Amino acid sequence: MATTRQEERPTGIGGATGTVTREVPADEPPPWPANDRLRCVGQAVPRHDGRAKVTGQARYTVDVRLPGLLHARMLRSPHAHARVRRLDLSRAAQHPGVRGVLALVEPGNAARDRLRYVGAPVAAVAAVDVATAEQALRLIAVDYEPLPHVVELDAARAASAPRVYDEGAAPGADGSGYPARPALPIMGNVRGPSMDRRGDVAAGFAQADVVVEAEYRTQVQTHCCLEPHAVVADWRDDGLTIHISTQYTAGVRREAAQAFGLPLAKVRVVVQAMGGGFGSKSSLGAYGRVAVQLSRQVGAPVRLVLSREEEQLDTGNRPGTWQRLRLGARRDGTLTAIALTSYGTAGIGLGAGVGNVAEALYSCPHFEGAQHDVFTHGGPGSPMRAPGNVQGAWAMEQAIDELADRLGLDPLALRERIDPSPVRREERRIGAERIGWARRHAPGADPGPVKRGIGVAQSIWGANIVLNAACEVRIARDGSVQVASGVQDIGTGIGTVLAQVVAEELGLAPQDIDVRIGDTDLPPGPPSYGSLTTASITPAARTAAWRALRTLARTAAPVLQAAPDELVARDGRLAVRGDAARSMSFAEAAARLPVERISEVASRSEDYGGFRQRFGDMAQARQDLGGVQFAEVAVDTETGLIRVERVVAVQDCGRPINARQIESQVQGGVLMGLGFALLEERVMDRASGRMLNADLAHYRCPGAADVPRIDVVVLENYQGRSATDAYGIAEPANIATAAAIGNAVFNAIGVRLRETPMRPATVLAALATLGRLPAGR
Repeated sequence: MATTRQEERPTGIGGATGTVTREVPADEPPPWPANDRLRCVGQAVPRHDGRAKVTGQARYTVDVRLPGLLHARMLRSPHAHARVRRLDLSRAAQHPGVRGVLALVEPGNAARDRLRYVGAPVAAVAAVDVATAEQALRLIAVDYEPLPHVVELDAARAASAPRVYDEGAAPGADGSGYPARPALPIMGNVRGPSMDRRGDVAAGFAQADVVVEAEYRTQVQTHCCLEPHAVVADWRDDGLTIHISTQYTAGVRREAAQAFGLPLAKVRVVVQAMGGGFGSKSSLGAYGRVAVQLSRQVGAPVRLVLSREEEQLDTGNRPGTWQRLRLGARRDGTLTAIALTSYGTAGIGLGAGVGNVAEALYSCPHFEGAQHDVFTHGGPGSPMRAPGNVQGAWAMEQAIDELADRLGLDPLALRERIDPSPVRREERRIGAERIGWARRHAPGADPGPVKRGIGVAQSIWGANIVLNAACEVRIARDGSVQVASGVQDIGTGIGTVLAQVVAEELGLAPQDIDVRIGDTDLPPGPPSYGSLTTASITPAARTAAWRALRTLARTAAPVLQAAPDELVARDGRLAVRGDAARSMSFAEAAARLPVERISEVASRSEDYGGFRQRFGDMAQARQDLGGVQFAEVAVDTETGLIRVERVVAVQDCGRPINARQIESQVQGGVLMGLGFALLEERVMDRASGRMLNADLAHYRCPGAADVPRIDVVVLENYQGRSATDAYGIAEPANIATAAAIGNAVFNAIGVRLRETPMRPATVLAALATLGRLPAGR
């Protein structure tokens, strides 16, 4: 029997306008048509858990209550850099109501006695309630030896700066961002460079008629998840169960098993409802390991929920960066060379690069990039919604506009010349029409103190996939259907998407599908980060549903006097193709099953036509994801206040599965980008090394008054590469926003701001350099 088959699959930008021949596994379903011919997929289906969330029935990690539950709190370092000379937990251990204590540093051990940022864990306690645990923390005696520290990127680069790590003690590599390559050299606090090259940049600049060079800066931005990091660890003789707010149940399970020497079968990870992560909840984390250790120590479940201050200090952040970009071009706009140098800080961690926007977004034969990590005495960075590429786009997309200005070209016209993507070409056309690009004036030409401007920026992100992603579809004799996977819903609605996919294949309605997710006892699910969840799990879900339907069809076919392959599922019935009179309801067919329940499990297969690259369970599709965003701003030149009035976001994600949820994702990405551009910043005190705004009152995120009109256009982009042809959108929706706003501000006032956040004082200072402040200033 053949294991593959050749078939025509729909392709086209903006709709299925053509076909492409693909080699497809024989045990996977035939192609769907475009969304306008489907009944569930592509529709704005309400969230399957929406009612539970708005009525308070959804169970978050903080809602987990287990018999004998204890509550943990952690003592944290008050110093940016210190050695612990003595740690005495005895009084805390004897405090009434305390059941367990745990030292997280080891005085006298040079490898474990150092604290490198304010908020670094020192010790932990488990007690009968939170108040008792807090009292016990105050009884812990610690003798700190404060050491010199440095919390600023520029100062940390100096040869005389206090060292964050002694020689040989720095981390080698991790997956928190870019670059995270092993064995890079370390000089002082600087690690790198991580080099990327193609062509000969010296020759490329020699060919250039125009060279643009500028420096750009971005701040440290924190995640500010609505739901705090929380965990309930329950260590028992028969295994470990972890209830945790996580973006990756399978990853946490694997990490816990390795950390505590347990077989995978003895570790279960569960998350029901979750209130966001944005990359910060991608692992078990130090707080999760503490809860597990305490549970093992006391023989009871332990809950640990971080405060808002702890969230800001110790759960990750988007690293701050300094970048120098140099672009060479001919007079017609053709790029001849791009040179990038970046230094970024993820505090004591790695992954502070600026991604691949400069390298990959535009056609250029000669490129050289040198990216560096700079260690500082700050909390470790972590992945945050398109790690690196948001910072990279801030610089690159403004540099492209600066080049257009030098060449006397319209910024869109320059992008038309140097951007090879047919998808973004269509997105530019649609967005320019929506925003009214034709009315855009010369920079600073708007009369009056309030000046308006329009800007544009683009994004690029790899279409990422995890192949270790599986789904089970069960059909019971009573006609009920269940879809099950360990995949977690972090608020993006993947459970609803699974219901839509399975319902479409079985000819049912999404509300007919019972969704079970967020549990490692179910088939393994992919992580919910990197815009890879939909692309990884929906093909598996559809394939499992199609296989289950084939089994059901074999049961119904003799009754309908037809071959199983002649039956189609539609509107809750199984019917003979071309003869609707010969049919039975889905429930009637299920009632004839010879067993109580049939079940099919399918895993994600390789993309039809293969991948661009593959590394372990991870892979990257041949096409990229991206989008084009336009921003319209009003700048008050008397106060310096920038208000974003409108954003038009034109994005692509392959086949859109749920139109409403995708629109919500894009709106969230735009708001996060707006916060990055104008408002958010971790403010550090140089003298003490403390974060001065470690709460949600002083760390300012966008509020209702800051929200602009956001027009979302989702471009259907069929590639014919998987059973659903669906990909992610969360990262691309966040990458271009800040740069589009920056370009709009330049168009409004005629002076460029190259540092985020763009605060009123920054605007006024920039205007003063040009002598453009209103009269009286």
